[in-house]
Amino acid sequence: MGVEGCTKCIKYMLFFFNFVFWLTGGVILGVALWLRHDPKTSNLLELEFDGTHAPSTFYISVHILIAVGAVMMVVGFLGCYGAIQESQCLLGTFFACLVILFACEVAAGIWGFMHKDTVSREMIVYYDSVYDKAAAQSLTDQDRLKAAASVLKVFHETLSCCGKGQGTLFLTQFADALGLTDICPSSGTSVNCHQRIRELFSDKIYLIGIAALVIAVIMIFEMIFSMVLCCGIRNSPVY
Repeated sequence: MGVEGCTKCIKYMLFFFNFVFWLTGGVILGVALWLRHDPKTSNLLELEFDGTHAPSTFYISVHILIAVGAVMMVVGFLGCYGAIQESQCLLGTFFACLVILFACEVAAGIWGFMHKDTVSREMIVYYDSVYDKAAAQSLTDQDRLKAAASVLKVFHETLSCCGKGQGTLFLTQFADALGLTDICPSSGTSVNCHQRIRELFSDKIYLIGIAALVIAVIMIFEMIFSMVLCCGIRNSPVY
């Protein structure tokens, strides 16, 4: 015989929230893996030109998200088992894990808010550097010129964009029309790459932010319920 009354209700509510937490961890893990292997971001972040790789800041946040999702699934299972078994030791361990996770999430959220534009800004700087090298009059090395053009072609085809701004967009399209270059997307576009890069990574960052907010709300409820259940178990005459 275990806990009774309201404490028993808390027990099953904690089990329910832990099950949701476990499922959320699986969803977070799945979304993180999708972000890691999404063709658009993968095509851009794996580029290399003249010994310089594309910025990897976005991948760092995605790898952290993968780790968080995996840890959430383990902690969620621990919480479910501790609630069903009415184990103070397991529930105490579960609470400690939640506090650590919550602190890490708050720290990551603050860092993410402060650097929310860093990923797109770094990628724009990388794109501009390749574009400038491809367009430089002094660039007489045809091998390097072809390498730069191939990197730009990946950007343009992946994002359906061309040029740094409207001026360079029309200039590059004009050069393509004359047969001097072949770097704008074959399907044609009227959007510059700065705009597309901001849209791509801003959407991904917002997705990560929404996931973090959902996790934080669930974790707050779980910490409350786990402590109430622990106190109920300790005060129960059965124990």
